[in-house]
Amino acid sequence: MKDSYLHKGLRKRLVETLRKKGISDDDVLDAISVLPRHFFLDKAFEEIAYQDKPFPIGNEQTISQPYTVAYQTQLLGIKKRDKILEIGTGSGYQAAILAILGARVFTIERQEDLYRKTRQLLDDIGLGRIRCYYRDGYKGLPEFAPFDGIIVTAGAEEVPEALLNQLAVGGKLIIPVGGDGQEMFRYTKEEDGGFKAEKLAECRFVPFLKGKNPSKS
Repeated sequence: MKDSYLHKGLRKRLVETLRKKGISDDDVLDAISVLPRHFFLDKAFEEIAYQDKPFPIGNEQTISQPYTVAYQTQLLGIKKRDKILEIGTGSGYQAAILAILGARVFTIERQEDLYRKTRQLLDDIGLGRIRCYYRDGYKGLPEFAPFDGIIVTAGAEEVPEALLNQLAVGGKLIIPVGGDGQEMFRYTKEEDGGFKAEKLAECRFVPFLKGKNPSKS
């Protein structure tokens, strides 16, 4: 896999676009500027990989548009060594951004084919330290809790209680909620065990489904 001067220039332009759209976290923008997004897409998308758009990645899933990745990541306010759980590995791009920011990343994918493909890709590009799991995202990873942050990259009709319960005090859950009309929420766990809920922007994600989808091969 090659990362050319052209790709780097396109990333610089993408960062400028994201800044104009309101992304202000320089660390997040720096991560996007160094991570080759075209590595996470089929060769056919290489020339348009740095447009601020989602693209299909197979298994009826998409790689989120860069603005969405930057926005959700910014909402977490990641510090180095934070333990972050991602629900919905997908292409691996979001997990890679989190790792570049210095987080200890745990990520769950329910599509077995996608899980295997992405785990291999992350290893191939030097991000094998990201811990990938083929699991039901609704259940989280209780054996590794508590987490400083949890990010969900699919739209949930309800907020899974299991994920809220796996937050550390001060930890944040970033999750799109709703059916046809979704809204981004941030839940912050408070010292008394309660949660502060913030309704943020309207958004649109693929559905957050329960269970696992095993490989057909």
